[in-house]
Amino acid sequence: MNRWLPFEWVTAVRFLREGRLQTIFIIGGIAIGVAVIVFMSAMLAGLQANFIKRVLTSQPQIQLLRPDQVARPLRNGPGEIEDAVVQRPSQRVISIDQWPKIRSQMLAMPEITAVSPTIAGSVLAVRGDSSRAVTLTGVEPDTYFNIVRVPDYIVAGQARLTSDDIVIGIELARILGATVGDKLNIQAASGAIRVLTIAGLVDFGNKGTNQRATFVALRTGQSLLGMIGGVTTIDMTVKDIYAAEEIAKRIEAANPVEADSWIATNAQFFTAVRAQETSNTLIRLFVGLSVAFGIAAVLVVSVIQRSKDIGILRAMGTSRGQILRVFLLQGGLLGFVGSLVGAAMGAAALIYWHSIARQADGSELFPLILERRLFILTALLATVTGLLAAMAPAVRAARLDPVVAIRG
Repeated sequence: MNRWLPFEWVTAVRFLREGRLQTIFIIGGIAIGVAVIVFMSAMLAGLQANFIKRVLTSQPQIQLLRPDQVARPLRNGPGEIEDAVVQRPSQRVISIDQWPKIRSQMLAMPEITAVSPTIAGSVLAVRGDSSRAVTLTGVEPDTYFNIVRVPDYIVAGQARLTSDDIVIGIELARILGATVGDKLNIQAASGAIRVLTIAGLVDFGNKGTNQRATFVALRTGQSLLGMIGGVTTIDMTVKDIYAAEEIAKRIEAANPVEADSWIATNAQFFTAVRAQETSNTLIRLFVGLSVAFGIAAVLVVSVIQRSKDIGILRAMGTSRGQILRVFLLQGGLLGFVGSLVGAAMGAAALIYWHSIARQADGSELFPLILERRLFILTALLATVTGLLAAMAPAVRAARLDPVVAIRG
């Protein structure tokens, strides 16, 4: 079989087999480095996907609001200001001007995938002697549930919102002593009162949110808040979640609204995501450097040990280029074989950790994400690292003078 292989391959494999102990140690070192890269990359990808899913399925990615109301100084005449001190007025709940037109414009944008008008305001939830100030959100279920996936967070009942239904947070239900099917009095500041039936209980994983969150049909919310036909926000999702801030700025510049993206409203979370990506990159870099130095060190020793063999090969007519390729192939083979072993080790460690790591409620800590691309890129990275690490020893071997090498 060897006669069909190029000379460089035969020699490279023979050198690696003769220095079996060195080969095993360097492959082990490469495997550990690759296993660390695979384990950390896959775990961080899973944690990031889990965090993003929780954030983006419990709130809109872009939310349009009416601009803040401002007070202007009174003027007695041209250039005369009555009072130079202008206080900020209290912000009343007012509908977005021409919101159907704005919604149509948003739906026409290719970057936006879902649009839903909503109305939100403070009301009092009363049951018996218990009461609680909550945020009432009136929505169109067919469109809103594509943005904020309320049905995914339902723990009792169902996400049904007819004109007489309400969905509330589990903490609010606990405070009021209510459950699915109970009646709830909703009292608005305008004096409007409605008796609604609890259709479902929702758990967003945040105690504060679960104490305040209530959802009703859009028309019910408009009626309670005294804003028939009006909406206070327009919620949206976009194709590229990381372009949300840029899209929000463009919308704000072209329309008389304020546009808040999930990136701006979750600045600390977004910073944490970016920090994870940076730390993952640094881990890969330092592990790659340690692997490269390990390969280079082994091959330098190999060149020194095999100086006479190299001299004999050169004396027999082997070209400098062939000697160069022999040691480059050794580096590439070490990197490739080490990457295969390391990828298997990293995947096995990740699967084991995923099976035992659990959140407080017993659910998985992170989804198991093992992408084929990760293994391909890792194998490619390790092989290229091996080739680059072998460059200096290979050049040194190619430059050896055959007479000097044979004499030792």
